[in-house]
Amino acid sequence: MFQEIRIQGIGVIDDAVLPLSPGLNVVTGETGAGKTMVVSGLGLLLGARADTGLVRAGTRAAHIEGVLTLPEGHPALVRAADAGADLGADMDEDLVLVRTVGQDGRSRAHVGGRSTPVGVLAELGELLVAVHGQSDQWRLRHGDQHRQVVDEFGGVVVAEALETYQRTFDALADATRERDRLRALAADRARETDALQTGLDRIEAVDPQPGEDLALRSEDERLAHADGLRLAAAQAHTLLTGDTGTGPGYADQAGIVDELASARMALTPMTDHDPALADLDTRLAELGYLGSDLAADLASYAASVDVDPARLTFVQQRRADLASLTRVYGDTVDEVLAWGSQAALTLAELTGADDRVDQLDAETVRLRQQLAVCALELTTVRRQSADEFGHQVTGELRHLAMGRAEVTVSVSARSDPEGLAGVGSTRVEPVRFTRSGTDDVEIQLASGPGNPHRSVARAASGGELSRVMLAIEVVSRGRAVPTYVFDEVDAGVGGRAALDVGARLASLARHAQVVVVTHLAQVAVFADRHLVVTKDESGAVTASTVRVVEESERLGELSRMMGGDPASATGLAHAQELLAQATVQRTAPSPGARRPNGGRGRRGTVA
Repeated sequence: MFQEIRIQGIGVIDDAVLPLSPGLNVVTGETGAGKTMVVSGLGLLLGARADTGLVRAGTRAAHIEGVLTLPEGHPALVRAADAGADLGADMDEDLVLVRTVGQDGRSRAHVGGRSTPVGVLAELGELLVAVHGQSDQWRLRHGDQHRQVVDEFGGVVVAEALETYQRTFDALADATRERDRLRALAADRARETDALQTGLDRIEAVDPQPGEDLALRSEDERLAHADGLRLAAAQAHTLLTGDTGTGPGYADQAGIVDELASARMALTPMTDHDPALADLDTRLAELGYLGSDLAADLASYAASVDVDPARLTFVQQRRADLASLTRVYGDTVDEVLAWGSQAALTLAELTGADDRVDQLDAETVRLRQQLAVCALELTTVRRQSADEFGHQVTGELRHLAMGRAEVTVSVSARSDPEGLAGVGSTRVEPVRFTRSGTDDVEIQLASGPGNPHRSVARAASGGELSRVMLAIEVVSRGRAVPTYVFDEVDAGVGGRAALDVGARLASLARHAQVVVVTHLAQVAVFADRHLVVTKDESGAVTASTVRVVEESERLGELSRMMGGDPASATGLAHAQELLAQATVQRTAPSPGARRPNGGRGRRGTVA
């Protein structure tokens, strides 16, 4: 709720601060002092269209600032945080809203110290304040808000029925969406199935083995260069051993191994005379052993090199077969095998998709039938809530100088050829289904017996509409938003009826913050905080400001409102008497306390 509102440069208001209390705040003042500018300023703060006509003459811009305290997790705090507001780590700081409107028509908005579009203020306004004025009813300007008011009045009984319906509605929407998606993909699914099956068949025909492409590449290299490999090994062997072959015509030459042996023979006679030379001899011996081993390995390798044209042909063909797979399904045989494994899983899913469509068809049929049952149950409890709501609001109007008026709530379904049939005891044609049910809910008002019931926003004059909205809010116990504003709610009302209006405002203020602009003392006496707009005339400029009045000052303001003389002894006595009457009415049972279903907000518990 609001802690304070500061208004600068709007109409006749130069600079005024309204410190607001949690309960009933009454704003009074002489005609022309600027009481209505308070409501206009609040409208701008909550995103109303900028009107340069409201900007005070001689002022560059109008400036409105509001400071609010809200409970943790309130939707307005969440929306403000989304808009970039700086609310502290725990979102526990006061929320500050600022609106500036210049003489040039330019408008700026700030939420929590951060610049935001003006539209964000309007969104926050929906969550923070309901304004009921002569021509501006914010509470029920959208059709679905009528349904919301009735559903909130219905308490947990309606809430549980709505929750059950919405669960079924969402399940049906999900099943229908998945079924339609699978149907739409049927042609693509057939093409994809063919492609996957073709790939798996090709892989199965080749039957690649893990790492086979790397092993065959190595073997291909060896077979393709077999002659060169064998000749190179033989030449190296000859150089090591000097052995060029056997038989006539071959002449052995001294090889490296023989030369190493000769070198040892030169050193051996002298190794006993110097350890260093002995070490060298040892190393020379090791070289001789290594040379001999290496020569044997070279001979073995040369003998093992197989020149097999048939094997070479097979290896090269096999590599070509594997390459036909790696060009399409992966860079290596291992990647081809991985693709095949995934393709097999996907193919299994696609093959079973038709079965899944059949299952979803059956599921949607079941859910549609279940949804129709849930819709009927929701409509039944909603109508019960609507009947009791209309009865209680009509009763409230009898205390608000509208004793001949009657409020009813229309709960009806809208025909829709693509909807569901069988909702309602006599309905057979299909009706429209939404996530909130099948019902179009409209709060209607008949101004007197025999008059037609019309939507409440169109059936009453400005003052009557404010009183109807007061009755609705009292019956609803201020559940929608934390702050309610009423401008001239007492228009056309006087005497005892005005006291009833004040009592109803006070009743609403038990559950929410209420700000009311009034010219009747009978309403003002119920205030928890009484604010007076005063004007200071100096020269050609009139400036208004706001101050809190208490005790004797308040009695004087009440006396002025009744007779015009704040110092009149008779007026002051009458004011004191009115305060006493208000005290008595404040202690009376709260109007609008009943609830549907035996006054219970939850089955088996008292609301």
